[in-house]
Amino acid sequence: MKFFLLILPLLLWAQPFKVASYNVENLFDAVRDGTEYAEFLPGKHGWSARMVEKKLNHTAEVLCDLDADIVGLQEVENERIFRALQKRLKRVGCSYRYGVITAKKNASVQVALLSRFPIKHHKDILVSYADGVRDILEADVIVEGYPLKLFVNHWKSRSNRGYESRRIAYAKVLKKRIETLPKGSEYIILGDFNTDYDAYLTLPKRLNDTGGRVGLNHLLGTVGNGELLSEAQVQRSRGTVHYDLWQELTFSQRWSHKFYGHKSTLDHILLPKTMFDGKRIDYVNNSFGVFRPRYLFTKKGYINRWEIKAGKHTGRGYSDHLPIYAMFDTKPYVPSANDSVQQPVVGTIETLYEREKLTQSIILKDTVVLLKRGRYAVIKQSPKGRGIFVFGAVRGLEEGKRYDLRVDEIGSYRGLKEITAMVKLKEKDSVALEGYYGSLANPRMNEVVRNISGTYKNGYFYTGSHKIPLYFKNRKLTPKNGTKLTIDYAHIGYYKRIQLVVYSKKDFHIRK
Repeated sequence: MKFFLLILPLLLWAQPFKVASYNVENLFDAVRDGTEYAEFLPGKHGWSARMVEKKLNHTAEVLCDLDADIVGLQEVENERIFRALQKRLKRVGCSYRYGVITAKKNASVQVALLSRFPIKHHKDILVSYADGVRDILEADVIVEGYPLKLFVNHWKSRSNRGYESRRIAYAKVLKKRIETLPKGSEYIILGDFNTDYDAYLTLPKRLNDTGGRVGLNHLLGTVGNGELLSEAQVQRSRGTVHYDLWQELTFSQRWSHKFYGHKSTLDHILLPKTMFDGKRIDYVNNSFGVFRPRYLFTKKGYINRWEIKAGKHTGRGYSDHLPIYAMFDTKPYVPSANDSVQQPVVGTIETLYEREKLTQSIILKDTVVLLKRGRYAVIKQSPKGRGIFVFGAVRGLEEGKRYDLRVDEIGSYRGLKEITAMVKLKEKDSVALEGYYGSLANPRMNEVVRNISGTYKNGYFYTGSHKIPLYFKNRKLTPKNGTKLTIDYAHIGYYKRIQLVVYSKKDFHIRK
């Protein structure tokens, strides 16, 4: 009986444990310290002790349901509100006995760590001597007798002159610290990096002040030879490289943040090869996920963030980020047959028409942009080949240019085949487009036609022997019945049937 009682505590802990990261979106208190964001000044914009209580309750609700054993937090104002959160969690039955937070002078928000395992030691890693620049939190946690180091990050955002050099400053400091660790050290890097898992391909030009070099991919080593590293490659590697767990999810599931419909992977969990080596603590294969309970979304499908409406806090909502998590264990890592990263394959636009969805990305070489208007584009690979519509994923493209592109996601909208996620890999040359345009004599969906004269009447365009529905994307541009038009550019789209789509007032003119 005594023997059973001695081993019982070990049995209770000898199981996988969950590590998570959550940007709680501005957890402030109601005390004026002088470093608050304007919206969180006590007594202004409806921010009060009552609102603090609501924010604490909402944050605690998410953390309780997430039920992680270790969780890194971002956007916590100070130790005062952090300890209030700890007390609230204990009150509602989701206790975290251990917790630490950074203390960067004159920073509006800090990063913190909650843990159900003992925290033996922690310190701030200074990123900059300037006031307001957030530090990195380093914490040593003891799990079943094994040391595990956590690095909690909140890098500079991409707004307000958020050039990549600002994030590289974080990556350099973190890399330097990691390279001083004893050989075989086990650690997890997590937090809000304010950069996408494939930033080396998707970094906007306006933020590129580093020649395309990015903190996440290049300095922390999540890519090699121009491709994302797999678990197996990280295990075989030397030097400071890491596996980004976003690769465990299909492309459609790769997001924890959404801004004006644009999905992004700002939050990360990065692992070194020691988390796959079968010693002490290891990653539980394919356990990475995004926490998506229904209440974290609005009825329209948006993330249910903390709401400020008409300049006032309403007390509704949670955060603009979703939590991410992964499982770890003292049992050895178990590889599986699908651990290799699904690298893109070369294909054609015709390949996209043959598939309902993509299980791996498709590279389209020598792709020409026939038409680009705002968020929309039409592309082709050859004059006689198929065209395809691009919705939303047009950043960096110019009409009349040739590119190599990586298509990550496709779909159909009311019968129209479209690309919904795509990355520019290489810009090549300019192209004379004349031979790429289609014809109404043999109309095919997702072609571009031009220089067609006729008459508009009751939603139709009459030209020669052709009668075809005509739709103006901006309905204010719709002409009166009987108006004679010349359509300079139109997309052959589809809504229940083939139709012409005009996107801009520069794409047609009225004839007298």
